[in-house]
Amino acid sequence: MGYITGGFLKAFQLLGTGDPETYSAVFTTLKVSSLSIAASLIIGIPAGFFLGYREFRGKRQVRTFVDTLLALPTVVVGLLVYAFISRRGPFGNLGMLFTIPGIAVAQTVLVTPIVVSLTATAIEGLDERMRVTLVTLGADRFRIALASLKEAQFAVLAAAVTAYGRAISEVGVSMMIGGNIKWHTRTITTAIALETGKGEFSMGIALGIVLLLLAFIVNWGLIMLKKRA
Repeated sequence: MGYITGGFLKAFQLLGTGDPETYSAVFTTLKVSSLSIAASLIIGIPAGFFLGYREFRGKRQVRTFVDTLLALPTVVVGLLVYAFISRRGPFGNLGMLFTIPGIAVAQTVLVTPIVVSLTATAIEGLDERMRVTLVTLGADRFRIALASLKEAQFAVLAAAVTAYGRAISEVGVSMMIGGNIKWHTRTITTAIALETGKGEFSMGIALGIVLLLLAFIVNWGLIMLKKRA
């Protein structure tokens, strides 16, 4: 137990003194997750709204496919994205491999199905009488869509929080696409895996504490928004 206690003490020391290596992984994680979440929301919310709001042929099959993607292994996503952005891939000339944008693209592929599926579920769960009432009042399709999104705003926010939690906690994509390069593409999760494997337990604990704090802050923000509303 002594090495665990010592690890926690040194972890707080690293965080308190602003250890550059520790905070480099933290800032890289924030950059990557912010880019991937922004892209996934831009793509996922309209797609999820359309999937939940409209009726069309093959909708059940599309919904099943999207729900299946929720369990997509991170290493499979990393493998597919790697194949596309490596030098021999169709987008190899963009030079995205082992870069922050490259990791963000892979994480976007990973978390967008979460946003689409949960947004569609939120829209499908709305009271049908609301739509009928809006039509009766003369609202056009655009206003009906905005009203539906507003009604389901907290469920959509919950989808965003869930996707963010998946993005900041995954390892496979960051390792395969980013390469775990120190001071460049090393994220919190890849740093934890590396430092713990090297026996640097204290740095692993320090980064684990930061990861838990990030998850807590995001969820706390969602709770505050609900209370204010």
